[in-house]
This record gives sequence, C-alpha cells and structure tokens, in this order.
Amino acid sequence: MSPSKDPLPDFSDVHGGSSSTAPKPLAEKPATRTYTVVKGDSLSKIAKAHYGRMDKWRVIYEANRAVIGNNPDLIKPGQVLTIPDA
Repeated sequence: MSPSKDPLPDFSDVHGGSSSTAPKPLAEKPATRTYTVVKGDSLSKIAKAHYGRMDKWRVIYEANRAVIGNNPDLIKPGQVLTIPDA
C-alpha cells in the first residue's frame, strides 16, 4: 500500500484547555464515626485515642451534649458518641 498523498491536517490554531457539559459530581458527605463508651472511659481518653490529644475532649463533648448532658464527667457505658472530624 502506498502512502497517502493527502495533506496533513493543520492544528496550529488549536489552543489548550478543556470544557465539559457533564454535571459536577456531588461532594460526598464525610462518614460519621461513632464510639460506644465502655467502663473506665473519659472524654479525654476517647479524644486521645481518636485525635492523639487529650485536650480535644471538648470537641467530642460539644458534638454529643444531647447524649451526655450538662456534665461532661458523667459519660456512661453503652452511650454511642459521635466523633467529629477535628
């Protein structure tokens, strides 16, 4: 077969970039982590385990005030706490 004698296309006026009419994907909602309190737990121990810092206990408390109540020192075994991203 002999090579084609057609001229090569001229792409010298093509500029980079892109566009799309495809819809943007929806942002995924972060997965909610939970922790079930066991005997001997404290919010500071739970914070240390999840965040590496005991002083982050307030983050857990504020997210779980409805479960824990007004006294953050009175968590009870069996309570399921939400562990927010810190």
